[in-house]
Amino acid sequence: MPRTAPSPKPKHAPHACQHPEHHVHGPDQYVREVERACIERGLRLTPIRAQVLRLVADAGRPVKAYDLLDQMKLTREGAAPPTVYRALDFLVEQGFVHRLASINAFVGCHHPREAQHQAPFLICDGCQTAVELEDPSIAAQLEAQARALGFQPAAQTLEVHGLCARCSG
Repeated sequence: MPRTAPSPKPKHAPHACQHPEHHVHGPDQYVREVERACIERGLRLTPIRAQVLRLVADAGRPVKAYDLLDQMKLTREGAAPPTVYRALDFLVEQGFVHRLASINAFVGCHHPREAQHQAPFLICDGCQTAVELEDPSIAAQLEAQARALGFQPAAQTLEVHGLCARCSG
């Protein structure tokens, strides 16, 4: 029986990391990487910011601000919405956390020590997971299209909704 050559693998798998040396795995490594990035950038990771960061990391999926607040109230009696939102604003500004506007939730960035980057997301409407697509060409193509039309992009957010492989199968 003749052997067929294996089909060529795609250059980049849909979820392949473009910078594996910067990719973090697990909540503990994620928090350590953010702590290192804060030191390198001369930023202050206050105890409240660190707690919100840890809650986002431990969630392992998109989490809403009021869910974070409920968890914070278990250990911080005076926690209020501004407490959580100020911490989230800092974490998003620094690129440590991404805001998913379409579901009003937050998720940790896989590359917390990298400079700000645009990251498209696949969001499962079944199990509420979110996958950060780590392909800079997607953001570059969107920006090039916008500029070709004379549009001056300031920021971009691409969130694709559907069902993940587990939920659709």
